[in-house]
Amino acid sequence: MASIAMEPVMLVDGGFSTQLSLYVGNCVDGDPLWSAKFLETNKQACIQAHRDFIRAGADIIITNTYQASIEGFKDYLNLDKEESIELIKESVEFVKKAIALELGDDSYGDQRRVLIAGSVGPYGAGLHDGSEYRGEYVETTSPDTMIAWHTPRIEALLEAGVDLLAIETIPALAEAEVLLNLLKKYPKAKAWLSFSCKDDEHTSHGERICDAAARCWSVNSNQLVAVGVNCLHPSYVTPLLKSIHKKLPKIPLIAYPNSGERYNAQIGRWENKDNCVPVVNYIRSWLELGVQFIGGCCRTDAEDIRKFRKHIDYWIQHEKKPIRPCSIDDRICCADLKL
Repeated sequence: MASIAMEPVMLVDGGFSTQLSLYVGNCVDGDPLWSAKFLETNKQACIQAHRDFIRAGADIIITNTYQASIEGFKDYLNLDKEESIELIKESVEFVKKAIALELGDDSYGDQRRVLIAGSVGPYGAGLHDGSEYRGEYVETTSPDTMIAWHTPRIEALLEAGVDLLAIETIPALAEAEVLLNLLKKYPKAKAWLSFSCKDDEHTSHGERICDAAARCWSVNSNQLVAVGVNCLHPSYVTPLLKSIHKKLPKIPLIAYPNSGERYNAQIGRWENKDNCVPVVNYIRSWLELGVQFIGGCCRTDAEDIRKFRKHIDYWIQHEKKPIRPCSIDDRICCADLKL
């Protein structure tokens, strides 16, 4: 991997399925492949959703592969293994196309740089039963099974040229350890790791977040650029990250929560929108805590990311004390810096 200079605070994009819905209608939630279905059925809509986030100011665009898998594409798109792998690779090309369209073909030169993070969602996402927010499957699913499921996805993303992996919405320490040990097979790869959490102290499976983060850092700090949380209520973020910071103050942190709305699976609708505090209202506390990667997840859109951009830029310009920026390459990453 080439050296990639990074800003002290990197803005991650928002909820891809939320932005995608502007172009495909309200048919994403509830689909067994979720937004990954549209890698095959509406490629242009995928590119446009990525473009929206780039235009909003995101520094990192996540591929539309959270719920992409060989098994899922076989069952619901009638693709064979080779076709499924090619479709996962194509998801990276969609982001590259979006970057080229928005920033020009020289976007990898001296101008603004947008990084591509390959989404590696949890094994539970493929079960299509909400278990990525519970994690009980790690009690009955062997590590070998999870490795076999994750490996072709990770290899396809890396071969397609992502800058790093987004190992995201992981509900349980056991699966996180499996993935971090699997990552060692690809020593030049970098990744962030973010957990789903059920409250302001525990992962979805019930481990204390500070213990889970410390364990993951000990397993593979060389390849991790950040540890944190995503797809959870934004009010949980600060106490969760404070607990990690208290135990291991030098771990780079990442946070990209959802809007605070709740999804009612019985009626297939998001609820409680009117009672949600805008996510942007929480950002200052995350910046003051030293969070280096900030973005949004479900029910956050490009307009939210545009507001995040303005807030982060103002804070950096007027309030932030300078710190050493981090980089991603085959020699150094955030994990190596003495912040």
